[in-house]
Amino acid sequence: MMIPACRLADLPRGEAYRLESDPPVAVFHTEDGEVYAIDDTCTHQDASLSDGWLEGCEIECPLHASKFDLRTGSVDAPPAKLPVRTHQVLVEDGMIYVLLSEVPPNLPPCASARLAGGPA
Repeated sequence: MMIPACRLADLPRGEAYRLESDPPVAVFHTEDGEVYAIDDTCTHQDASLSDGWLEGCEIECPLHASKFDLRTGSVDAPPAKLPVRTHQVLVEDGMIYVLLSEVPPNLPPCASARLAGGPA
Protein backbone atom coordinates (compact mmCIF):
# COMPACT_ATOMS: atom_id res chain seq x y z
CA MET A 1 0.00 0.00 0.00
CA MET A 2 1.37 3.40 -0.99
CA ILE A 3 1.17 5.94 1.82
CA PRO A 4 1.14 9.65 0.92
CA ALA A 5 3.93 11.36 2.89
CA CYS A 6 4.01 15.01 1.81
CA ARG A 7 4.26 17.22 -1.25
CA LEU A 8 7.71 17.34 -2.82
CA ALA A 9 7.47 21.15 -2.87
CA ASP A 10 7.00 21.11 0.94
CA LEU A 11 10.21 19.14 1.55
CA PRO A 12 13.24 21.33 0.71
CA ARG A 13 16.48 19.72 -0.44
CA GLY A 14 18.61 18.70 2.53
CA GLU A 15 15.57 18.25 4.78
CA ALA A 16 13.62 15.31 6.22
CA TYR A 17 9.97 14.59 6.89
CA ARG A 18 8.80 12.19 9.62
CA LEU A 19 5.91 9.97 8.56
CA GLU A 20 3.95 8.91 11.63
CA SER A 21 3.56 5.27 10.67
CA ASP A 22 4.20 2.29 12.96
CA PRO A 23 7.19 2.33 13.24
CA PRO A 24 7.82 5.91 12.03
CA VAL A 25 9.49 6.45 8.65
CA ALA A 26 11.87 9.28 7.69
CA VAL A 27 11.65 10.68 4.15
CA PHE A 28 14.77 12.52 2.99
CA HIS A 29 15.19 14.95 0.07
CA THR A 30 18.92 15.07 -0.70
CA GLU A 31 20.81 18.07 -2.03
CA ASP A 32 20.99 16.19 -5.36
CA GLY A 33 17.19 16.07 -5.54
CA GLU A 34 16.82 12.36 -4.74
CA VAL A 35 14.13 11.17 -2.33
CA TYR A 36 14.68 8.23 0.03
CA ALA A 37 12.70 6.65 2.87
CA ILE A 38 14.10 4.63 5.79
CA ASP A 39 12.86 3.69 9.24
CA ASP A 40 13.14 6.82 11.41
CA THR A 41 14.49 4.99 14.47
CA CYS A 42 18.24 4.38 14.84
CA THR A 43 19.00 0.68 15.30
CA HIS A 44 21.37 1.45 18.19
CA GLN A 45 19.12 3.47 20.48
CA ASP A 46 15.70 5.14 20.31
CA ALA A 47 16.60 8.30 18.36
CA SER A 48 14.81 9.94 15.42
CA LEU A 49 16.99 9.87 12.29
CA SER A 50 14.88 12.64 10.73
CA ASP A 51 16.47 14.90 13.40
CA GLY A 52 19.95 13.88 12.23
CA TRP A 53 22.44 15.45 9.83
CA LEU A 54 22.04 14.69 6.13
CA GLU A 55 25.18 14.68 4.01
CA GLY A 56 24.98 13.30 0.50
CA CYS A 57 23.17 9.96 0.76
CA GLU A 58 24.09 9.48 4.40
CA ILE A 59 22.20 10.36 7.59
CA GLU A 60 24.01 10.77 10.90
CA CYS A 61 22.05 9.88 14.04
CA PRO A 62 21.74 12.89 16.38
CA LEU A 63 22.35 10.75 19.48
CA HIS A 64 25.62 8.83 19.01
CA ALA A 65 26.67 9.72 15.44
CA SER A 66 25.96 6.35 13.79
CA LYS A 67 25.68 6.85 10.03
CA PHE A 68 23.35 5.05 7.63
CA ASP A 69 23.31 4.91 3.83
CA LEU A 70 19.89 6.11 2.62
CA ARG A 71 20.12 3.94 -0.51
CA THR A 72 20.79 0.61 1.22
CA GLY A 73 20.13 1.20 4.93
CA SER A 74 23.61 -0.13 5.75
CA VAL A 75 25.54 1.16 8.76
CA ASP A 76 28.53 3.30 7.77
CA ALA A 77 29.66 4.29 11.30
CA PRO A 78 29.22 2.68 14.76
CA PRO A 79 27.93 2.33 17.44
CA ALA A 80 24.93 0.98 15.46
CA LYS A 81 25.56 -2.51 14.09
CA LEU A 82 22.27 -3.35 12.35
CA PRO A 83 21.05 -1.66 9.16
CA VAL A 84 17.86 0.40 9.01
CA ARG A 85 15.04 -0.79 6.80
CA THR A 86 14.61 1.06 3.50
CA HIS A 87 11.28 1.75 1.80
CA GLN A 88 10.32 2.30 -1.83
CA VAL A 89 9.52 5.92 -2.79
CA LEU A 90 7.38 7.17 -5.65
CA VAL A 91 6.96 10.83 -6.60
CA GLU A 92 3.79 11.30 -8.63
CA ASP A 93 1.98 14.56 -9.48
CA GLY A 94 4.22 16.41 -7.00
CA MET A 95 3.33 14.07 -4.10
CA ILE A 96 5.79 11.76 -2.31
CA TYR A 97 4.41 8.27 -1.66
CA VAL A 98 6.09 5.58 0.45
CA LEU A 99 5.61 1.84 -0.02
CA LEU A 100 6.42 0.30 3.36
CA SER A 101 8.81 -2.63 3.33
CA GLU A 102 7.52 -6.09 4.28
CA VAL A 103 10.84 -6.87 6.01
CA PRO A 104 10.72 -6.73 9.83
CA PRO A 105 12.37 -3.55 11.20
CA ASN A 106 15.64 -3.56 13.17
CA LEU A 107 14.52 -1.57 16.21
CA PRO A 108 16.50 -1.07 19.41
CA PRO A 109 14.97 -2.89 22.44
CA CYS A 110 13.63 0.31 24.03
CA ALA A 111 11.76 1.27 20.82
CA SER A 112 10.43 -2.27 20.31
CA ALA A 113 8.90 -2.22 23.80
CA ARG A 114 7.38 1.24 23.23
CA LEU A 115 5.80 0.21 19.92
CA ALA A 116 4.45 -2.98 21.49
CA GLY A 117 2.80 -0.86 24.20
CA GLY A 118 5.15 -2.02 26.94
CA PRO A 119 7.37 0.03 29.26
CA ALA A 120 10.03 2.10 27.47
